[in-house]
Amino acid sequence: MTPTPAAPRSTSSTSPRAARSERAILIGGFVVTGNASETVLVRGVGPGLGAFGLTGLLANPVLTVLDSTGKVVASNTVWGGTAALTSVFSQVGAFPLAAGSLDSALLVTLPPGAYTAQLSGANSTTGLGLLEIYEVR
Repeated sequence: MTPTPAAPRSTSSTSPRAARSERAILIGGFVVTGNASETVLVRGVGPGLGAFGLTGLLANPVLTVLDSTGKVVASNTVWGGTAALTSVFSQVGAFPLAAGSLDSALLVTLPPGAYTAQLSGANSTTGLGLLEIYEVR
């Protein structure tokens, strides 16, 4: 299927879900290609997975995006329930998050290059989490 504005695509081939242990973080890599900057939605979901009957969740996800040099370009804890992010979730086909949840989400415009998204737990907490990366068109 060819992506169109009506059928956005995920920038990653999968949305990794894993139990984050004390010494491990969930990592997803992605690349912005071409000559122009791209806007991406990156989400770190823990509490929001409870809506799907999952337990043992990462209670307070911390989301960090780094460039290829290891420089932090964006980070988030507690997405805030904003109308702008809620609209983007719907636009890219991501499931909704409760407005007051402790899940994390970032909408960031990045120049071409390689990036890493990392999902960890605040205060070294552990649990089941989901890392998602979407191209926003």
